[in-house]
Amino acid sequence: MPLIHNSTYRAPWFFRSAHLQTIYPSVIRQVPLITKERERIDTPDGDFLDLDWYRCHTSRKLVILTHGLEGSSHRAYIQGMARTFSNAGWNTFAWNFRGCSGEMNRKPQSYHSGATEELQTILDHVFNMDEFTEISLIGFSLGGNVTLKYLGERAQEVDTRIKSAVTFSVPCDLQSSSYRLERAENRLYMERFMLTLRKKIRLKMRRFPGKIEDRGLKEMRTFREFDNEYTAPLHGFKDAVDYWTQSSSKPYLPSIRIPTLLINAADDTFLPQDCYPTKAARESKFFHLEIPSHGGHVGFVTFSRSRTYWSERRALEFVEWKK
Repeated sequence: MPLIHNSTYRAPWFFRSAHLQTIYPSVIRQVPLITKERERIDTPDGDFLDLDWYRCHTSRKLVILTHGLEGSSHRAYIQGMARTFSNAGWNTFAWNFRGCSGEMNRKPQSYHSGATEELQTILDHVFNMDEFTEISLIGFSLGGNVTLKYLGERAQEVDTRIKSAVTFSVPCDLQSSSYRLERAENRLYMERFMLTLRKKIRLKMRRFPGKIEDRGLKEMRTFREFDNEYTAPLHGFKDAVDYWTQSSSKPYLPSIRIPTLLINAADDTFLPQDCYPTKAARESKFFHLEIPSHGGHVGFVTFSRSRTYWSERRALEFVEWKK
């Protein structure tokens, strides 16, 4: 029954606001760049993915970090996790979804919440290197959904070198989370996401004239509108609901067969009740769910001399414990 009732995260008393937990790490926190070595690999369909590495040549352990929606390998939450694992003797790389590494990708489509084939491309590259005997996957938000979905839908095929996974702030039920983000209290976040998504669509329109059009893009305010018009048709889904249904990781959680931890804060303003899969955790030997009272969305702010966040220490603790 890997439902963790008593989380060890204790938010500073002045950081018990979900919005402060969410905004402060995203806007204020700064972490030195750890993954400085960039590698570009080709995808089977003729596109590319950029990987940013930190190498520890005396170790055969590797942690793979997957960022969230409209994030990148340079985000503070990624680099903070990379620093923690590199200090513990792990090789680390953070990969960028298509169009998120600072250079637009080559295809009209980019990435989406269920794009497990992209993670498979990354893993195939790693397996072909034949350098690592212990691999752990860590994903945040959208990247966490991709990670969980991958482990569940390919449960019988997951390479034995992948030993564990940790995910944070995951909208594992995409439809309910998308509707939750339409609420007034989430308007700031929604507008920020839409700002960068609109920019990328306009760049795609110039690069692929006639293939992508501006049909009400300026007026779009929600994922429901954007996913109906762009995400779904560009990636082979019928509409937004079909995309959300097929891409949500929640139905795949019972199939996971390696030690996996999902940490969703109870006050995460992005996540409705459907994104707290307690039943799956109670009935699984492998899937663990931890629900701290505070933490916001990809927050878990911690003040310490090491400048390490609780989420980073917790991920390393779980991975080392589950060897």
